[in-house]
Amino acid sequence: MGLFRWPYPAESVEGYWGGVTSTIDWCEENYVVSKYIAEWSNTITNGTFVITALYSTWCAYRSRLEFRFILIGVGFALVGVGSWLFHMTLQYHYQLLDELPMIYATCIPTWSILCETQDTLTKNGASSPLSRQFSVGIIISVVVTLLSWVYLVFKIPEIHQTVYGFITVSVVVMSGILTHKFVSDAVAKKSLYQCMSIGIVTFLLGFLSWNLDNVFCSYWIHIRRNFLQLPLGVLLELHAWWHILTGTGIYYYIVYLQYLRVLTQGRGREYAMIWRWGFLAELVRKDAQITTKYSLSLFGPLVEQSSTESRKNR
Repeated sequence: MGLFRWPYPAESVEGYWGGVTSTIDWCEENYVVSKYIAEWSNTITNGTFVITALYSTWCAYRSRLEFRFILIGVGFALVGVGSWLFHMTLQYHYQLLDELPMIYATCIPTWSILCETQDTLTKNGASSPLSRQFSVGIIISVVVTLLSWVYLVFKIPEIHQTVYGFITVSVVVMSGILTHKFVSDAVAKKSLYQCMSIGIVTFLLGFLSWNLDNVFCSYWIHIRRNFLQLPLGVLLELHAWWHILTGTGIYYYIVYLQYLRVLTQGRGREYAMIWRWGFLAELVRKDAQITTKYSLSLFGPLVEQSSTESRKNR
């Protein structure tokens, strides 16, 4: 045992929250860091979800975007809170608070992009936008309610994972089609594709981490216990990296959906996508004051201070 390196303790069968009642117990060993937190790394990394989701919510409010983007941000923040409680306790009721909100939160951008696709493709349709939005919302609610009931009855995690994956892929495909067909500004389209690509790649890396954690679990435990030890061992908790990477990826995709929405609604002249410090995407109003360094393209030249006129003229 060194000053900055110490061995893993024996895994506890029970901690503060009692025995495991969830249908899933991840690769991270239980209660090896704290008796109050079943899976330490898997728990605290949900802070990424909460922080990025709340930041996107604040940005949507500050930029006076539609209320749907407030709901999207709050929804994903609640996913982070539910996942935090699940990994901290490994109790079944908190597992549901993690898994079901993942689907419900993703339904909000699904509803948004479906309505947006209908608005864009059928601008001269007989139905009013409000009636279309209501109809789409009802259909999604009924389908998700039925799927939730099936999952609660059969308690098969693959049901939840399949539904979540299908909804996520649907949003990506539909938003990609909208961008390709209905965004004509070359600079805006490039920024959209860059933001979209970062979101997708980051999310897929998280998905890869999740699967590697499941498939090679015993191998990771062996390395953590016999070579890395604590605290370095926590860096090899791959499900925790799933939280960090997907929380980041979802943030970029929310920004992408925000910008796509204002462009397809004909409000592109009011907004600009900036990249704080050259890499953090954010949608801002062109009359907003920016106090950090930023660029107008990914890894582009940094602007030292807010330049309202230059953004207005883009």
